[in-house]
Amino acid sequence: MKRIPEKFASLAADERKGFIPFLSAGDPDIVTSKEIVLTLANNGADIIELGVPFTDPMADGPTIQASSMRALENGVFLDDVLQMVREIRSEADVPIVLFSYLNPLHRYGIEDLAKDAAAAGVDGVLITDAVDTEAVEISNMLSQYGIDLISLIAPTTTDERLEKIAASAMGFIYAVSRAGVTGAQTETADAAELLVRRARRFTDLPIAVGFGISTREQIEDVWKYADAAVVGSAIVAEIERSIAEGDTLDRVRNFVRGLLPPFANRAAEP
Repeated sequence: MKRIPEKFASLAADERKGFIPFLSAGDPDIVTSKEIVLTLANNGADIIELGVPFTDPMADGPTIQASSMRALENGVFLDDVLQMVREIRSEADVPIVLFSYLNPLHRYGIEDLAKDAAAAGVDGVLITDAVDTEAVEISNMLSQYGIDLISLIAPTTTDERLEKIAASAMGFIYAVSRAGVTGAQTETADAAELLVRRARRFTDLPIAVGFGISTREQIEDVWKYADAAVVGSAIVAEIERSIAEGDTLDRVRNFVRGLLPPFANRAAEP
């Protein structure tokens, strides 16, 4: 079984819900970024999303935009991200999903990406701006190499489109909790729960909810109706705050431990 479905099967068997943190690969630098992934893997992360640096991340708010720019200023591009995953695979088996826009992937070449990502140990790819026929074609190419194209749905997605997206979805479905860009919020939208209920009419795949989740209470709320919670901007903000002090790994570790409600039930490093 592939790592993503195996992880969700394990969570279901243990009657647990998933935690999916996001970080921009290469922020604050490529070496520290790799260590952040390993820290997350050792502190409760069930799946990790790695953002591919891009100059125009239009779906992201200022926090993630800034992290992507820091990575680009460090000279981190898609081939560096794949090399980082290769190195991570020698130390951790956590499922990894690349979070990207189409442009960097087209520049690399979709078939080349599929081959190289599979060889590196990537499990899934989420493309924010791939839809309809193009998304199906990319999904077919990735699936030949055992990689899942993770589909996005939003509160504005119609039932007709939900059914169409669900028909070709793989791995899990990422439900955007609200309209707009990424960014930590003080409340999660009621629309997210309704979206998950609507989506379940068309798929048996696990559904993760993200965009705006930044507190333990929000994670607990999402876990009541979805299979996993995605936390991005809140973690990226901690990374940004840590740069001046140089305490990135400790800060991320402590923040994540504070986020997860039943932390005692998860493997953790000392």
